[in-house]
Amino acid sequence: MYKGIGHLALKVADMERSLHFYCEILGFKHAFDIQDDHGQPVIEYIKVVPGQFIELFYGGKTTPEFNDDSIGFNHLCLEVNDIHEIADHLKSKGIPLTVEPMIGKDHNYQCWVKDPDGNDIEFMQLDPKSPHMNC
Repeated sequence: MYKGIGHLALKVADMERSLHFYCEILGFKHAFDIQDDHGQPVIEYIKVVPGQFIELFYGGKTTPEFNDDSIGFNHLCLEVNDIHEIADHLKSKGIPLTVEPMIGKDHNYQCWVKDPDGNDIEFMQLDPKSPHMNC
C-alpha cells in the first residue's frame, strides 16, 4: 500500500539561498523544476535519496511565528551515518548548530540547524538499540 514519504514541501523566501543551502551545503542534488504555463519555475525539486524529495516553492513572503504550542509542521529529520561527520561538515561551511551532537531520549545521536527560512532540521544517527530500530 504505502511505499514511503515522497516529499516535504517548503515555501521559501529566497530560492537561490535555499538551493545553495540544500544543494551546496547539505549536498543534495537539484533534480528538476516544475514550470507554470508561461515557462516560469514554480517548484524546484531537491533529491534526497531515490524517490524522496524536498520541494521548494517560490513566493514565500512571511515567516509564521512558531512556539512550543504551534500546530503543524515542526521539523525535518534527516538520517545520517555519522552525527559528528555531519556536524563538522556543517560547521566547516559556516552553518551554526542550534543543538550540538547529543544522545536523545530515544538513544539516537542528534544535532540541529536552521535552514535559510528558519525551519528546524534535525540530523539523526540511529542507534541499534533505539526504538526506531526495534519496532
